[in-house]
Amino acid sequence: MNTYGILGYPLGHSFSKKYFEEKFDQLQVEAEFLNFELPSIQELPKTLKEKTELKGFCVTIPYKEEVIPFLDEIDPLAEKLGAVNSVQIIKNGEHTRLKGFNTDIYGFQESLKEFIGEKRPKALILGTGGASKAIAGGLEDLGIEYRFVSRKAQPNQFTYDQLTKEIIQYFKLIINCSPLGTFPKEDTCPCIPYKHLGEKHFLYDLVYNPAETLFMKKGAEQGAKTHNGLKMLHLQAEKNWEIWNAK
Repeated sequence: MNTYGILGYPLGHSFSKKYFEEKFDQLQVEAEFLNFELPSIQELPKTLKEKTELKGFCVTIPYKEEVIPFLDEIDPLAEKLGAVNSVQIIKNGEHTRLKGFNTDIYGFQESLKEFIGEKRPKALILGTGGASKAIAGGLEDLGIEYRFVSRKAQPNQFTYDQLTKEIIQYFKLIINCSPLGTFPKEDTCPCIPYKHLGEKHFLYDLVYNPAETLFMKKGAEQGAKTHNGLKMLHLQAEKNWEIWNAK
């Protein structure tokens, strides 16, 4: 039986298993989707050795960067971004190769264009983890100026306590790439001065569970338009399926 899966830790919030199992039913294919909830990336080789029917897997927090040393090959775009969220398993006789891709950038760009239309507002990226790299790459490709916001001071980045009224009003697109607000911690959100948001702001949250995060609620209260990460996930999942089953 063909096997697919997702690598991450923890995986209680993941939508992938349900999504792909429904896809298998729709396509009437005999396959299974497994959660590889590994507390250490060092357990990956053992897991791959045990799952001989595995054709590909998604990669989520916190392994989008840590998985790279375990790959035999990496797609140029994923290498440029420095983050992988999809791995294709290529078998040739007894030889097995792992090739990494980044489909987050595709899912993000397509869903963002649907959200903001032809506008190209300057953007703040909240968080600097693996997901944020795809977001930055997607913005750059669309010609959108951006700055990262991090808890720790870094060159050419803002810290959260540096976000003034002037900065918030200059950057009209704010993208949450942190896990804050994800179930079961729905009462958390990025610490930005929400009171300075207005109807010209767009808040995009990569979190999709819950459907409306506290980040989105606080933005909506100020008149900002909001969008969660579910459409992005659907788009990148379909791209993953295409990659895993490429001849």
